Amino acid sequence: MLDVVLYQPEIPPNTGNIIRLCANTGCSLHLIEPLGFELEDKKLRRAGLDYREFADVCLYPDLENFLQQRKNPRLFAVSTRGSRGYHQVHYRPGDALLFGPETRGLPADILEQVGTDHCIRIPMATNSRSLNLSNAAALVVYEGLRQLGFEGLA
Repeated sequence: MLDVVLYQPEIPPNTGNIIRLCANTGCSLHLIEPLGFELEDKKLRRAGLDYREFADVCLYPDLENFLQQRKNPRLFAVSTRGSRGYHQVHYRPGDALLFGPETRGLPADILEQVGTDHCIRIPMATNSRSLNLSNAAALVVYEGLRQLGFEGLA
């Protein structure tokens, strides 16, 4: 499957929605600290509809720790500053999809570390700022799963 990685997420309902996405797709969710909320936040639970018990959710102190523990997966940063569309990537099992915080996106140094070829974007109308984090995650996850033949999903 795929790994969904949220770098310093800020808004509990978005993370709750992504927990639900991961529970329903078999993807793992990786949260990079600091978080803008507590994992027991009521808004997080409400958005996740108690799917937390069905999702594989891991917490890391920083991105480097995640990369080391996951043995340096192929990492794609999803950003409005990406150079190619999310649909132009050929996804493989074990790929990690990195999403930035809602109010500021991924920092430039992380985008640089990931590299131009691995910075992807979701096409939008000119002058649009961004999509909601949980909507963006769902789009990219389902494209990856489609390419992988929806393996394990009914």
